[in-house]
Amino acid sequence: MKILYLVCLALGSSAFAQTITFKGCPNLFDATTFTFNKTGVDSFNKNIYMTTPIDGAQDCSGLGTCEFKIQWNNALTRWEFLADEGNGTFTTPFLIYYNSTGNNSIPMPPGNMVGTWAENTTVTNGQCGGNLTAANSTMTGDVQTITLGTSEFSKNKIQIFPNPVTDFIRISGIDNGLSIQIYNIDGRLVKSEAFDSKIDVSQFVSGGYVLKISTKNFQTHQFKFVKK
Repeated sequence: MKILYLVCLALGSSAFAQTITFKGCPNLFDATTFTFNKTGVDSFNKNIYMTTPIDGAQDCSGLGTCEFKIQWNNALTRWEFLADEGNGTFTTPFLIYYNSTGNNSIPMPPGNMVGTWAENTTVTNGQCGGNLTAANSTMTGDVQTITLGTSEFSKNKIQIFPNPVTDFIRISGIDNGLSIQIYNIDGRLVKSEAFDSKIDVSQFVSGGYVLKISTKNFQTHQFKFVKK
């Protein structure tokens, strides 16, 4: 089985990293390990990830050499998992999976339990075993693991307060926090820093926001809050 790692992405001057781990499609991807790096943000504030180094030397069974990219396709309003045609330019890449049903309002791609990552059988000929699910793949780390809102697990263990908030929002019930990101209602990243249980939001414009908490064991928790 293939294990894909999106490893060690520094946000601004921060020391923490963003990581996504993916395992799936063994018939096409063999048992090779790939490392993805965040290469930038597109004009729609969506993260772009690519395998590195691109050297044409990574064998990948039916696809020849494996250079991969995960990026947002705004024209089709979907996230796409692409394989290069073999020279690292991604001029005419192969579409392996796409997800147009996950929550698309924030910069990171959905995990395999958010929306549906559909296999593009036109390219894969069904060799990936169908759409990505928790039964046939893993996809963890810096991905959407729940829809916007609060999971039952998060409700029981982690709390943010006060909400609505005027100056500082506080986090309780978490002891392995790694980083926090805050997005406005349009999905634009407005704050990113190492985890702290007290977050200054006093300079934010009044309105709705999403707080994403990433942990050291690659879990993510998301909460909506309102700035007065």
